Amino acid sequence: MEALLDFNREFDIALFDRVVEALFTGKGDEQKMAQQVLTEFKDHELSWTRADSILTNSSALQSKFIALQILEQLIQTKWKILPTEQRTGIKNFIVEVILHTSSTEESLRQNKVYLNKLNLILVQILKQEWPHNWPTFIPEIVQTSRTNLALCENNMAILKLLSEEVFDFSAEQMTQAKAKNLKAQMCGEFSSIYNLCTEILQRAQQPGLILATLETLLRFLSWIPFGYIFEMDLISNLCTRFLQAPVTRNITIKCLTEIAGLDSGGEYKEQFVNMFSMTITALRETLGDLQNIESVWDDYDDDEQSFIQNVAMFLTSFLTTHLRLVETSAKRDIVIQAHEYLLRISQVDEREMFKVCLEYWNVLVRGLYEDGRNTSFSASSGLLNLGGQPGTSGGNLTCEVRRQMYSAILTGVRYVMISRMARPEEVLIVENDEGEIVREFTKETDTITLYKAQRECLIYLTHLDSKDMENIIFEKLGHQMDGSEWSWSNLNKLCWAIGSISGSMSEDQERRALVIIIKDLLSLCELKRGKDNKAVVASNIMYVVGQYPRFLKAHWKFLKTVANKLFEFMHELHEGVRDMACDTFVTISQKCRRHFVIHQPGEQYPFVDEIIANANSITSDLEPHQVNRFCEAVGYLISAQLNQQTQSELIRGLMAPSNEVWDQLVQKAGENINLLEDLNIVKQLGNILRTNVSACGAIGKGFITQVGRIYIDMLGLYKAVSEIISGCVSRDGEIATRYANVRAMRTIKKEALHLVDTYVKHCEGEVDAVNQNMVPPLLEAVLADYAQNVPPARDSEVLSTVNTITSTLGALMTDKIPIIFDSLFESTMGMINQDFTVYPDHRLAVYQLLRTINQKCFSALLNLSQDKFRFLIMSIMWGFKHTTRDVADLGLTITLELINNFNTNDRAISDAFFQTYFIELLSEIIVVLSDNDHKGSFRLQCMVLARMIHLVESNQITAPLFDPSLPENSSMTNPAFVRQSIGNLLVTAFANLNKRQIEVFVEGLFSFNDDFEKFRNHVRDFVIQTKEFAGDVEALYLEETERELELKKQKEKEIAQQIPGMLKPSEMEEDD
Repeated sequence: MEALLDFNREFDIALFDRVVEALFTGKGDEQKMAQQVLTEFKDHELSWTRADSILTNSSALQSKFIALQILEQLIQTKWKILPTEQRTGIKNFIVEVILHTSSTEESLRQNKVYLNKLNLILVQILKQEWPHNWPTFIPEIVQTSRTNLALCENNMAILKLLSEEVFDFSAEQMTQAKAKNLKAQMCGEFSSIYNLCTEILQRAQQPGLILATLETLLRFLSWIPFGYIFEMDLISNLCTRFLQAPVTRNITIKCLTEIAGLDSGGEYKEQFVNMFSMTITALRETLGDLQNIESVWDDYDDDEQSFIQNVAMFLTSFLTTHLRLVETSAKRDIVIQAHEYLLRISQVDEREMFKVCLEYWNVLVRGLYEDGRNTSFSASSGLLNLGGQPGTSGGNLTCEVRRQMYSAILTGVRYVMISRMARPEEVLIVENDEGEIVREFTKETDTITLYKAQRECLIYLTHLDSKDMENIIFEKLGHQMDGSEWSWSNLNKLCWAIGSISGSMSEDQERRALVIIIKDLLSLCELKRGKDNKAVVASNIMYVVGQYPRFLKAHWKFLKTVANKLFEFMHELHEGVRDMACDTFVTISQKCRRHFVIHQPGEQYPFVDEIIANANSITSDLEPHQVNRFCEAVGYLISAQLNQQTQSELIRGLMAPSNEVWDQLVQKAGENINLLEDLNIVKQLGNILRTNVSACGAIGKGFITQVGRIYIDMLGLYKAVSEIISGCVSRDGEIATRYANVRAMRTIKKEALHLVDTYVKHCEGEVDAVNQNMVPPLLEAVLADYAQNVPPARDSEVLSTVNTITSTLGALMTDKIPIIFDSLFESTMGMINQDFTVYPDHRLAVYQLLRTINQKCFSALLNLSQDKFRFLIMSIMWGFKHTTRDVADLGLTITLELINNFNTNDRAISDAFFQTYFIELLSEIIVVLSDNDHKGSFRLQCMVLARMIHLVESNQITAPLFDPSLPENSSMTNPAFVRQSIGNLLVTAFANLNKRQIEVFVEGLFSFNDDFEKFRNHVRDFVIQTKEFAGDVEALYLEETERELELKKQKEKEIAQQIPGMLKPSEMEEDD
């Protein structure tokens, strides 16, 4: 085998084939040896010289694929440094192999996969050689296509791949200038390609060639000039010749879909209308009316199902873009037929297809709602328009006519949305694959997204005709009550739909409907027998009431009844029901808190008093985590009590049971520390602290009375369990951190820190008291313990709690930063500086703390010793070298903020910093900027680099960054030195770039540093040049994608705030 690695010997193709066969079919040592030899062979710098021999003489397809992989690697990494004659030779050889392999119909079919790989290699070459070194490529491929039908079919595939590379993937693989040049070239030579495609479609009879041409045409339609589409016979040919033929109908409807999505800026209206009419007419002949499609869907073969899915794509694409046009210019029955098709397709139990339809239904109902937003709608007004064009306004149908036109369709959509309603994230009771009712523990992101889209659609549908929506709900609820449609699934979907339209009816209508709905659901709960049946009905009752806080606020007695029903559900046998009861109580408490603490008419005292008095009986069947949720809910109620004394009494009442147990256990532990070895006692203490955390988060700063009561005991307990943990670790080693009792004791430590963290976040106006009374004993308890413990026993919560305190107290923490740095920072960096993966929580927390110190206590960093400050800078650079994006982003953000802090500081201090660290930081930023593993932080990397270049270019850094004592630096300036330093670094790092490329890049850095968008694009183009033939650069666009999504989300929220009911109750701001 090793003979293959001697490139001075004649290549033994038979031996190569045997080694490849051993790799794919061998076993044991033989296979391992084959893998090792082939890996070394592929990595050898001369392996590409064997590719022609393998492709020509090998009889093994796997061998040929390995040769093509080697060629692909060559093109991606070394193409530009090959001599011209070698590039030409490789190009001509690949063309010859393709021509030979695709010369006959038989060869074309037999070698389809191999030929596709050859085509990809050719397109990779084209991206480098065309048009400047291969200007005749398009004429050549058109000419050869006319000589041989099989060759023509493969040429279509090549053109399709080239179109994809230039127009679909260019943004991720080419510089902006190169992509622009290739697009211009493709458009300029398209007429000959179009003529070839047209000729094939008019004359060809071979299905394979027609399909290949249509596939190629599909890739062209998104970018070719509109004249080729609308001023030729293309659309007519597609609709009349290929749409009804089973072989071509799928690719044809895809082509029509691509055309349907085009926006011609108002031109070609007549052609769009004609295309729509011809397509619907053809679909009528092919599909009929699609009656009962949901019941026969599973009987369709794959091709038929694909066609229905593609029809849905066409209809939604066309109607989304051109609905107003066809409403006024096409026959009404054609438009209604299209919507009826969509309505019936929506009924099919195929989620992805339903999501396509749902997207259009949202477009339709949103448009109808916005049309009539400022117009009072009368059902009959559209019938009596006696002046002017009936039912039109400004060339479009009036709001009234449009609503009437789609009335029957919208009723159908209401039925579909209710019958196919997705599960909201608030619902915790689900039916598993075995038909059992169980507690859900994992949220399905796709289901939540689908629910949100359906909810939006139902909100609009309710606004458009709330009476129709109400009638449908009552009809379906009646079928549940009489048992004719009873099932868990049907009841769930109905109730999820009811909950989703909260706020979209008028208050009176909502009140009337909800009283009937909840009464019926409560009756249903009494009627049904069996644990699972009751669990399903109960979960639906809780979901519905949790979605209607407006109703509950307006009807105190109903609110009280609901709360008491929730307390009943907290005793149900089904764990999921108890969980959901607690969650719903939290939801109601957040939205209706004020109503529980005021003295309601007819009540002896506020209801919150009664809840606290009966808390033990209410929570008697709850698990500890459920008790915590209950206390959180009551905490929200207490937070609404504005009288400080009354609030303190309520807190005392709520926490009394926990405090009683706490006092007993702490006292016993003080008398006998060995009690803390008892796992049950330790768990009890941990649960009590969790309860305090839950209540504190809900109540806020008023909880200080309770915190103060247990604070000293809590810190004493913290120290006690820390000593026990340290003793266990000293005795048994790091394995002790996995013991059950040690883990339980660490829970006590973590929950104590959580309590401090939670309170400090809510301590507005009390920062001085926190600084004087809470911080000193806390730091005394935790800092030394953290530093002295073995790494596995250190809790990241220490870092996050100190971060919260520093963020809240700000400059008050400056004098404490040195001991924090010594105890936390150095010990944590020692844990994480060996790799980028272990202790991820500590890793993120320590950089968050470092950023907060830099923001709030910058002056403390200036007082660090020289060695410690250098350690700090090294740690920051280690941070932005992380491959974990959140840590890398933190490191870059700290770098940027640190540079800005020094730039605005005393000039002597800033000069010393920049002279010592500027060039080193700059070099490290450029290194990560050009590294594949750090592409996700590209935007922040550019921000730091732009800021650093700007400081130099604008002469804000006055001290010399170079050594002025050297003779060669006698006339040196900072800008010139930085240019020189960047250039030298890049020359060393990228041997494949020429001097001019690097000079242009460096010049651009200094020209664009005050225009961030230009600067980033300039850097991106350079990175693509370095990576263009070495890997994926998609992540360079990740920041823009995320920002676009965030802006879109914000815009959607602003629009939703203007539409009653569109924001869920949990998303609305409090109004009381």
